Amino acid sequence: MKLICLDLEGVLVPEIWIAFSEESGIKELHRTTRDEPDYDKLMAFRLDILSRNGLKLPDIQKVIAGMSPLPGAVEFAAAIRAKTQLIILSDTFEQFAQPLMRQLDYPTLFCNTLVTADDGAVVSWKLRQKNGKKEAVRAFKSCNCDVFAAGDSFNDLAMIAEAGKGCLFRAPPAIIEAYPHIPNVESYGGLMEQVDTFLENR
Repeated sequence: MKLICLDLEGVLVPEIWIAFSEESGIKELHRTTRDEPDYDKLMAFRLDILSRNGLKLPDIQKVIAGMSPLPGAVEFAAAIRAKTQLIILSDTFEQFAQPLMRQLDYPTLFCNTLVTADDGAVVSWKLRQKNGKKEAVRAFKSCNCDVFAAGDSFNDLAMIAEAGKGCLFRAPPAIIEAYPHIPNVESYGGLMEQVDTFLENR
């Protein structure tokens, strides 16, 4: 059996923290996993900014409610699911993802969870598991599944390497230059070509 594993933000939907950064006017929240390889460091940085600015989960969810998938993403996800199984492996959070998953017709999602106080303040985060994207791909392979993986950020590199088959999608120049052995595509058409080649190879 063949599985397609995709990152969510930057691949199928806009970066949530960037959207919130622009809405709130807090430029520091523009920083994402495309810029910072250390996820725990990045999240601690984000939560400190939220706390200092009195911003809570409902403030972020209000912005997410007005977001839509990237142009062409809905059709691309549907085309993948017509061919084989699609699984989204993301470092986003359950509390963020629901409105966007609905617009993508609810593909299977593996992600993390935010820990909040009674007043909605975000106090911590809970990883589904450490190195969750890589470990999910490894688990699928243990079930005799052949996996193709694609993403755009530092936190996608381990799952692409574990899959052994995959590519970057609209990755920033720093990642493309640092990992020239991983193909990078800039369009859903290019990504579908990579997927089709994977599916056709027996």
